[in-house]
Amino acid sequence: MKSLLLGFTFVIAASVCSAQESISLFNGKDLTGWHVDVPQMDNNPNARNPFIVRNNQLVSLGEPQGHLITDDNYSNFRLKVEYRFPGKPGNCGVLVFASTPRSLYDMFPKSIEVQMMHENAGDFWCIVEDITVDNMEEKRGPKADWGITEGKLRRIKKLTDGSENPLGEWNYMTIECLDNEIKVWLNGDLVNHGYNATANSGQIAIQAEGAEVEFRKVMLTPIKELSDSEPQ
Repeated sequence: MKSLLLGFTFVIAASVCSAQESISLFNGKDLTGWHVDVPQMDNNPNARNPFIVRNNQLVSLGEPQGHLITDDNYSNFRLKVEYRFPGKPGNCGVLVFASTPRSLYDMFPKSIEVQMMHENAGDFWCIVEDITVDNMEEKRGPKADWGITEGKLRRIKKLTDGSENPLGEWNYMTIECLDNEIKVWLNGDLVNHGYNATANSGQIAIQAEGAEVEFRKVMLTPIKELSDSEPQ
C-alpha cells in the first residue's frame, strides 16, 4: 500500500511539474513579452499598431503589415494556437525559428512560416531558412526553382485539404519544433511534417498580413520528443 501511495504521489507530482512547464505567451491583457516590427511605423507617427488586445484576445488587424515578435528565443517546444478569422478570410501566419528582421522583401524576419491563410493553413513558407519534406517536388514544384529568397519557390504545400473549420469558428493549431524538425496539426489532422531545417531555435512571430485574425491561446510547452499524434 505504501508503495502504491508513493507511486500515486509521484504521478501527481510529475503531472503538476509538466503543467507548470507550459507558459502562455499572451497574458490576455497587453503585449508584454512581445515587440512590434511594422515598417510603416518607422517614420509615420500616425501609423496604427496593427496588434491590439481586445476582449482578452490578441488581435492582428492585418494592416499595416508587419510582425509581432517574442522578446525571447525558443527551441524544442510545442506551440498551441487557437485562432479564427472573425470577418473576411485572408492571410496570416505563425513564424518559428525567427531571427534577423526584415530579411525578405524588407518585411519578413528570417524564419520558417507555418501558414494560416484561409484554405492554405498548414503550408510551410521558407523565409531565408529552408526545410525538407517528403515528396518535395510534388509539394514545392520543380527543384531548379526552389529557393529561400525573393522570386524563388518558397511554399511547401500542406498534406491535407479540408482541415480548417468553417469561417468564424476557432481553429486549433499545434506546432512542435524539436531540433531541426517541425510537425504541424490543425484541428486534429497532421497537416505538415518537415525536417533538416536550417535553424533549430529562434523567436516566434505572428503576422499582420491583410486580414483581421483573433487569437485566444498562444501556449508554449518544452518538449523532448515529437508526438505521434496531436497531443491534447
